Amino acid sequence: MLTGRSSLAMTSSTPGKTMLINHFLINDSWYIVDLPGYGYAQRNKDARDKLRKMIESYILNRPQMTNLFVLIDSRHAPQKIDLDFFNWLGENGVPFSIVFTKTDKLSKAAVKKSIESYCATLLEAWEELPPVFVTSSSTGAGRNQLLDYIEQLNNLPIDLT
Repeated sequence: MLTGRSSLAMTSSTPGKTMLINHFLINDSWYIVDLPGYGYAQRNKDARDKLRKMIESYILNRPQMTNLFVLIDSRHAPQKIDLDFFNWLGENGVPFSIVFTKTDKLSKAAVKKSIESYCATLLEAWEELPPVFVTSSSTGAGRNQLLDYIEQLNNLPIDLT
C-alpha cells in the first residue's frame, strides 16, 4: 500500500504463514522491513517460540531501526498477545506506532468505535499512546499520513551508538 505496488510484498490468506524477513529499498535511501506476524499462527509451541525469538532478536539488534509499525486488524479487540507485545516494546525502549488496518471492512462509525475502544484499553496500562494510524490497503486510506510520518522520521538525526 505504501509503495503503490501491490505485487511487491507477498501475502497469504492463511495468517501466520509467512516466516521470512523481507527488506525493501525505497528510493535508494531507506528500507521498509516486513517482519512475520507475531500473533496468530497455526504452529506448535516450539515453532511459535522460535518465531518470537527471531522477531525479538531482529527488533533489539537493529540500531538503524527508527520506528516499528505494528499492524493491527481494526476489526478485532485487543488480544493478550498484542498487549504483551506492546508492553515488551515499551520495556525495551523500542519506538513504535500502531497501524490499524482493514478499515474498509467496517463502517466509519464501527472503525471509530473499535479504535477508540482499543486505545482506551491501551491507556489502562500506558500514560500516553504511541502514534496511531488508520489505514486500508484497498482504499489507500491513511497512506499519505503514514508516508508523511516516515518522512519526518527519516529526517531525524540518528544516533547509532
